[in-house]
Amino acid sequence: MKFLTKIPPAHTQRLAVTFLWSLTLLSLGMLLFVIAFILWHGLPHVTWGFLTETPRSMGREGGIGPIIVGTLWVAGLAGLIAAPIGVTTAVYLTEYKREGKLTAVIRFGADCLAGIPSIIFGLFGFVFFVITLGMGLSIISGALTLALMVLPTIIRTSEEAIRAVPRSYRDVSYGLGCTRWQMVTGVVLKAAMPGVGTGVVLAIGRSISETAAVMLTAGSALDMPRTMSDSTRTMALHFYMLSREGISMTNAYATAAVLIVAILAINLLAYGIMRRFVARVS
Repeated sequence: MKFLTKIPPAHTQRLAVTFLWSLTLLSLGMLLFVIAFILWHGLPHVTWGFLTETPRSMGREGGIGPIIVGTLWVAGLAGLIAAPIGVTTAVYLTEYKREGKLTAVIRFGADCLAGIPSIIFGLFGFVFFVITLGMGLSIISGALTLALMVLPTIIRTSEEAIRAVPRSYRDVSYGLGCTRWQMVTGVVLKAAMPGVGTGVVLAIGRSISETAAVMLTAGSALDMPRTMSDSTRTMALHFYMLSREGISMTNAYATAAVLIVAILAINLLAYGIMRRFVARVS
């Protein structure tokens, strides 16, 4: 400690900044290395036929057309189910309910759900949706399970985004004669939309990349899904099974590359939409 007190403050600041930048660059470098490694091995094998054809020989040959459709079905439906419930819950906790035991219990429950391993959600979905409700291994079973899994993320991010809206926005709205509902829907939610949208995008990204919960609820069928009661396989589950069972590392890398590009595209699209929305509101 005496040695540290003898270091000039300017040198301490420089050391701290250097240390923080080093950790940031290390984290960024690891992320870029993983992405580049997968894209380097996978993109050369991604063709139009690979994106549209049906898998053959358990995925050793053919493409991932039905798997892409199944991924969109499961992740999109999970987002459509979880987003309204999560945002509505966040609005209730921040704008309609005073701080008390009930809000503390709801937040504690959301935090506990966020920390539960995905395999536990998969087991719950398998027992409740697949067996008890008789939905079977289907898209709707997988979507409902994923919706429960990502719901805490949407609630917490939406709640923080709504809390970040200045109190003056609410006071001005009340001063103009707005009701609470008009204030929430016309002012607060519009101002909080970038944060809310970020939470929804994060939830969809987690849904797309999930494997254990999907395997136990949506199944792993390779056929093209026609209805929500059909079983399907997502891209994350597909490349996991291809690599784990040693079926085809080439197709596993190609599927992983498509998944990474899809997640990046979704995030960039959502970011662009949020920027345009904020600019229009401003």
